[in-house]
Amino acid sequence: MQKIKNNLLVILGPTASGKTDLSIKLAKKFNGEVVSADSRQVYKGMDIGSGKVTRKETKGICHWLLDVANPKRKFTVSQYQKLASLAIKNIQKRGKLPILVGGTGFYIQSIVDGILVPEVKPNWKLRKILEKKSNEELYKILSKKDPERAHKIDKNNPRRLIRALEIILTTKKPVPKLNSSKPQFNILQLGITKEKNELSKNIETRLQKRLKNNSMINEVKKLRSLRLSFKRLEEFGLEYKFVAQYLQKKISKEEMIKKIQKESEHFAKRQMTWFKRDKRIQWIKNQKQAEYLIKKLPD
Repeated sequence: MQKIKNNLLVILGPTASGKTDLSIKLAKKFNGEVVSADSRQVYKGMDIGSGKVTRKETKGICHWLLDVANPKRKFTVSQYQKLASLAIKNIQKRGKLPILVGGTGFYIQSIVDGILVPEVKPNWKLRKILEKKSNEELYKILSKKDPERAHKIDKNNPRRLIRALEIILTTKKPVPKLNSSKPQFNILQLGITKEKNELSKNIETRLQKRLKNNSMINEVKKLRSLRLSFKRLEEFGLEYKFVAQYLQKKISKEEMIKKIQKESEHFAKRQMTWFKRDKRIQWIKNQKQAEYLIKKLPD
């Protein structure tokens, strides 16, 4: 019986750093399949604004964890962890290399560190109360109730803050720490590093492409036609937030473009702050460096 390889390659980095393109090239070279780790690409109909890879762009490489959720409903880290783990094991069983790709730190960490995410159902009454509070107020409450989680969380992400408090207030315990058991996979984490100016330029180029022929605006209009509320759209942040505000005539088109650019740059900075806490990540600048490190994975 053939021994199943337990390797898992992780490609991470800030938004617009080239993760998708690199992962497809590496999947081609090393007989791999891609598992997305993006908190917006899991949703059906959120394609342009989330930067979801098109069928043509996949170049025949199988992609998992895209279009698995209804945007009207919350998709939890626990749900992601279960589906991603199953996908990774499925890929390994077929003798291929699973490549976990994305910029959602908590999704990646749930797989890499095997975080024990509790199955806490949404508490809509509690969420309604918490949603009235500012990010600063939410973070202050979380800091008192679970300082460790507060230290690691993105304090500018209300969805993450509310979910953490929901878990804490429901279970009466801190958000579970990392699983101390033996790692589930033999993992190589590669982080793409880019200069600040290059990243800003990439974000700008990508934004112009998404705005061409009003494609991104039309995508949000289509989501609205499917009865997705403006409030829900704004929860997704970045492009969806500001396009929703533009469609509500809260901001002009020029303001929308400036805000998406600026917030995307801030988001990239927050992503790097999260990733740099993990000293196991090996930072690379190009495909050649990635290939050199992948060849060191156990046979």
